[in-house]
Amino acid sequence: MSEFTGRTLAEAIELGLRALGLSEEQAEIEIVDEGRGGVFGLGAKPAAVRITPKLAAPAPAPAPEPDPEPESALAAPPTPAVVEEEPASEDAEVLRIALQFLQGLVEHMGLEATVEGEVLPPEEGGEVTYYLNIAGPDLSMLIGRRGETLADIQYLTRLATNHQTHDWRRIEVDVEHYKRRREVSLQRLAEAMAERAVREARTIVLESMSARERRLIHMALRDRSDVRTQSVGEGEHRKVTIIPNTEKP
Repeated sequence: MSEFTGRTLAEAIELGLRALGLSEEQAEIEIVDEGRGGVFGLGAKPAAVRITPKLAAPAPAPAPEPDPEPESALAAPPTPAVVEEEPASEDAEVLRIALQFLQGLVEHMGLEATVEGEVLPPEEGGEVTYYLNIAGPDLSMLIGRRGETLADIQYLTRLATNHQTHDWRRIEVDVEHYKRRREVSLQRLAEAMAERAVREARTIVLESMSARERRLIHMALRDRSDVRTQSVGEGEHRKVTIIPNTEKP
């Protein structure tokens, strides 16, 4: 068990997972201290988490082979099948749990907002994503600086939902579709800075970004043959560099 700290919960978790070489679904994460931001930089307290690798589940014992049925049983007429009522969709139930928690959190904060949700299909054989969007007037406080507050809200929603479902679920929380707008903006930024890097034959260093935003930059440029990307720096100062393959010495 290892303990990690950061300015926010999201940062502490990211640092811990990176240090242990684990993904979020491979780790047990315990919140030690949610931290606090302080006022004008005073009284700030870092967030702290304990991270432990999950133990692999033991392989199930092989089922015993059934005894051969007697001839009388084989000759018996088939029993009519009982038609059972189809249970509710598992995805719909997970989405309901996540929506209920997030709506309660928003109301507890005294905000006039509603939460909408949808189940997004998996990409490249991955897991489905439960996408929740908070809609309402003047919700910028839920996003925070570089999306840090939103990252903490998403983590709490994921933690609460996974606790109730006893399984890891990919949950994404958004505010007024901020992430989707930001994604388009980052894709445009990546292409523009890649063109600049090639044109000027020099490395371009982008501003500090969250792990999710850095991944979007890497993904946007991964199919280009004229540039390559690399993350540099530590913690909240980690950023992406765009390196032209024809860089001048």
